[in-house]
Amino acid sequence: MDVPDSQHARTAILLPGTGSDEVFVAAAFARPLAEHGIRLIAPPPEPGADLAHAATRALDEAADEAGAPVLVGGISLGAHVAASWALRNQRRCAGLLAALPAWNGAADAAPAALAARSSASLVRANGLDRALDIATADVAPWLAAELSRAWRRTGPGLADGLDAAASHPAPELTALATLDVPAGIAACFDDDVHPADIAYAWADALPMAAVRETSLTAIGADPACLGHAAVRAYLDITG
Repeated sequence: MDVPDSQHARTAILLPGTGSDEVFVAAAFARPLAEHGIRLIAPPPEPGADLAHAATRALDEAADEAGAPVLVGGISLGAHVAASWALRNQRRCAGLLAALPAWNGAADAAPAALAARSSASLVRANGLDRALDIATADVAPWLAAELSRAWRRTGPGLADGLDAAASHPAPELTALATLDVPAGIAACFDDDVHPADIAYAWADALPMAAVRETSLTAIGADPACLGHAAVRAYLDITG
């Protein structure tokens, strides 16, 4: 297999995770990408039941605007959507940056899917303020602040979007085995919601992939740790 020259990819289109937004994507990836001369496009999520399909449309539109083959990827759900897009658009895809993939195939009882469904139920049953109090009671302060900011920005489509994310399938490992582009995958060794085992399963399935690890503690101090891990893993493949 021929590995594409990473220097030809000047644009990366990255999607946010469930209940998050483009603000966190930029905090995680803008600096690591800029260090390699790569422009970041971070489409904002479209809240509601059409969340995942809207993200796919946004990726299509951004890729059309960029023209040349682009890097695609995202965080958690964003990584799933981007990987599915890459499988359908390999001629337009220069590579994949997948941070914290949460499952492969159907979500079923994956921890991230269970968390999203639980959060949707909390919001519907208790309203946003009380749901945030409950959801953030036992998490790190930086994560509590991030959830509070992103959920409040989302508006009335939050619960429907959380449920949509929890039911949206990621690519099967057998499908990832056909993705003939380099992939950099970021995992957190201390993240029970996005188990590192999933990242390594993706890497084992993909023809050209590497994993770099960071931690939730490190991301709390500097979100760019997540982007650096994914970009460095990509460069492990492309040089």
